Amino acid sequence: MEVQGICKPGFEAVRDAFEANFAEGLEIGAAAAVTVDGEFVVDIWGGDADTDGTPWQRDTIVNVYSTTKTMAAICMLMLADRGELDFDAPVAQYWPEFAQNGKESVLVSHVMAHTAGVPGFDPPLTTIEQLYDLEAVADNLAAQAPWWQPGTASGYHAISQGNLQGEILYRITGRRMADWFRTEVAEPLGADFWMSVPASEDHRVGALVPPVFSGDKLTINGQDVSADSIAVRALLSAPMTATEPATREWRAAEIPAAGGFGNARSVARIHAALACSGTLDGVRLMSEAGVRRALEEQTDGIDQVLMVRLRHGLGFGFQLGETFTTEPGQMFWGGWGGSLAAIDLDARLSVAYVMNRMDADLMGDMRGRRIADAVRTCL
Repeated sequence: MEVQGICKPGFEAVRDAFEANFAEGLEIGAAAAVTVDGEFVVDIWGGDADTDGTPWQRDTIVNVYSTTKTMAAICMLMLADRGELDFDAPVAQYWPEFAQNGKESVLVSHVMAHTAGVPGFDPPLTTIEQLYDLEAVADNLAAQAPWWQPGTASGYHAISQGNLQGEILYRITGRRMADWFRTEVAEPLGADFWMSVPASEDHRVGALVPPVFSGDKLTINGQDVSADSIAVRALLSAPMTATEPATREWRAAEIPAAGGFGNARSVARIHAALACSGTLDGVRLMSEAGVRRALEEQTDGIDQVLMVRLRHGLGFGFQLGETFTTEPGQMFWGGWGGSLAAIDLDARLSVAYVMNRMDADLMGDMRGRRIADAVRTCL
């Protein structure tokens, strides 16, 4: 496997870690990127974009699943920094219908930190096409009762978080999040990340290879769970599989929690703007104070869906179990299958890893962690 791209002196350990993922048979195709002070010190890619042997190219993009949540979070942080959104306000202040069935006390900050008590759809969606109907999904979320007292505990809102954020943004701006993100974030930064992929870009979308599941027990992060648990009810409330990203319908849809397509370069570049106090190459997304609001811890406890300790701020995580931990000033999130994004505000650093061979883990895995750990040794 030939690694292409740039790896500046002093960051060879990142390239070594990238190659190790392939040498151990863990990858088919992947890309990794690192920025320091907004400049790329690592921008590498290699392997195949599909199982037919099509080479992974510089502009290959893939569905990064929940790493998309970092992009949705940036949109919300920007609105707050502009004074258009108050994280401490009830969701119903912007979306009155959401107050139904005891949700009048749900705050925007609860949505940002997975503590809103609406981790799934109730009643469950029965077809994937229902997920593509933003108005119907918003009605579903607005009508249901909270699954627990909002603000008292986290329960990973795997898909619903993005729809909640997207509807709030829509009620404030009159625009859908995919469009708003494109014109307010991606295009100004020249970043090749899409919340809704136009058909013109299909030719360069890498094919995800679905994960292999073993055993007949329901397990989440190594723990057995019952079919009627909050975790299973939430995760199965949308009939989503790893094959959807191959369809035009999924790519075109707006799924702000899981439907983003990009590469390591675009993820790292967008996050570099946060790492550089909100401004990159003259493009200002938000103030430094606006960026640092993401570090305001909202929850710390055993997550009712992920089944491990979750420390989370306004849109980004600080700890997930014992696998992913951070130091002060650092934040991260990852996606089903293995993508990972990390930001160190004090070091002015961003790290991104994307791939197409999916692991079964919901939130990144050790391949991306290996890249992040290698970066630390280079600083």
